[in-house]
Amino acid sequence: MSEKQFKIVGLGEVLWDVLPTGEQLGGAPANFAFAANQLGNCGIVASRVGNDKDGRGILGGLESRGVDVSHLQTDAEHRTGKVVVSLENGQPGYEISEDAAWDFLELTEDWRDLANNCDAVCFGTLAQRNENSRRTIRNYAALTRSECLRVFDVNLRQNYYSFEILRESLESANVVKLNHEELPGVCEIFEIKGADEKQRAKTLREKFDLRLVCLTRGANGSLLLTEDETSEHCGIKVEIADTIGAGDSFAAALTHGILRGWNLDKINVHANKVGAFVASQTGAMPEFPENFQVKE
Repeated sequence: MSEKQFKIVGLGEVLWDVLPTGEQLGGAPANFAFAANQLGNCGIVASRVGNDKDGRGILGGLESRGVDVSHLQTDAEHRTGKVVVSLENGQPGYEISEDAAWDFLELTEDWRDLANNCDAVCFGTLAQRNENSRRTIRNYAALTRSECLRVFDVNLRQNYYSFEILRESLESANVVKLNHEELPGVCEIFEIKGADEKQRAKTLREKFDLRLVCLTRGANGSLLLTEDETSEHCGIKVEIADTIGAGDSFAAALTHGILRGWNLDKINVHANKVGAFVASQTGAMPEFPENFQVKE
């Protein structure tokens, strides 16, 4: 799809989502890498699975979708991760298995080389619940080149985050993506004031010397903000199939556009288009249309 292919890494958890309707391949880094790949980049998953049937299923499932799994680690002691998703009065609840393989990510020589050679890496908070993986993610980010995009996709799920995890992640990143429900929580944690979302996002960017802050607003679009430029998009209305993976795909499209030097308005249009498309499809990894690009 694109004249230049960038090496884009989703770093963190990969797992099976156990839904009432059956199991689905999941994990934000896997969704992110898949979308990056669909947009014409080299999408790579850097995670860890168990030496078990579930792990082999993840390897095969990602490989069949064209995602680079050559950097997926295998753990002989810990099982492949699972998340049991339950619905109560229409609201999802999550039971995330403890001591999963992705809790024990290792900074191997292979991953050191990958860090030195990737163009972008995206990581979140969930994979940092265990000190082993937290340390690996932090050290991986430190090994990347100065021009590498280090995207922190905030996910304040259950109790799998803390002041220290958020602070270290924001300090490691140069781009942060968070949604309109997460922004107030992050601002409260870091005592960030502001009259409105835009002012608080601006202060967050300045506090952590970020290149770009992305605030998503669900069906109501998004705000992108850099030191010199601001872009707001009202969103694209679609019939929602499910929202699984929509935010991860948005992050991949955001990364895709930044790497290509697009202006913020073009990035915003494209990311909303990608996120809306994924939300209109069932599952987190639908195949993108061949012409899924923004016109010049």
